[in-house]
Amino acid sequence: MNNKRLTIPVTETESVSAVLTLPSKENAMKKTGVITAHGAGNDMDNPLIVAFTDGLAARGYMALRFNFPYREKGRRAPDGATKLEHTWAAVYRYFTEHLSPDLEQVIAAGKSMGGRVASQMTARQELPVDGIIFLGYPLHPAGDHSRVRDTHLYQITTPMLFFAGTRDRLCDPDILKTVLSKLSAPWKLDMIEGGDHSFHVPKSAGTGETEIFARIVTTAAEWIEMTFPA
Repeated sequence: MNNKRLTIPVTETESVSAVLTLPSKENAMKKTGVITAHGAGNDMDNPLIVAFTDGLAARGYMALRFNFPYREKGRRAPDGATKLEHTWAAVYRYFTEHLSPDLEQVIAAGKSMGGRVASQMTARQELPVDGIIFLGYPLHPAGDHSRVRDTHLYQITTPMLFFAGTRDRLCDPDILKTVLSKLSAPWKLDMIEGGDHSFHVPKSAGTGETEIFARIVTTAAEWIEMTFPA
């Protein structure tokens, strides 16, 4: 895999680490690139995010994963909303201006918080991406269905792909389906049977992490092909 470790400036005094994964020379570079952000409790080296970006690169897509500043500094508590959004915007600018000026589409992807922040910015037209991939959307607090984070989703006009586990305590499947039925933008949902918020399934299911991650990559690649045909 052709990985390049990068340092991306966020402010004049702060930067974050990122990894750019490029298709092998045997694979022609496609016209769509993907930027992936991590969730609140992990970083860009989370196994799902690595498998996702490496898998898309293997299929010809330029893929970038990055850290938010709090993880860069080894902290566990996430940065405030303003800093998270500022980081997303800075990474997007760096990706489109310095790494991939010839791409025709850029997709924002994110694990939980990383995808939520990207979607909120997209709804406000502050992140001009062409599509969003949610690797587990935090629709509500764990086990609390009274506070659903859905208002901004109805303002998004770009296509969206949702991955959700049927045992996800932060995203009740029935509530999610109700929300999706009211979206105006094109959307697709892939439910991972038995999966939790990180798509871990019980051992009794007989499905390993590698197999689930491969399914997510395949579904995402097929969705990109259908949504943005060459």
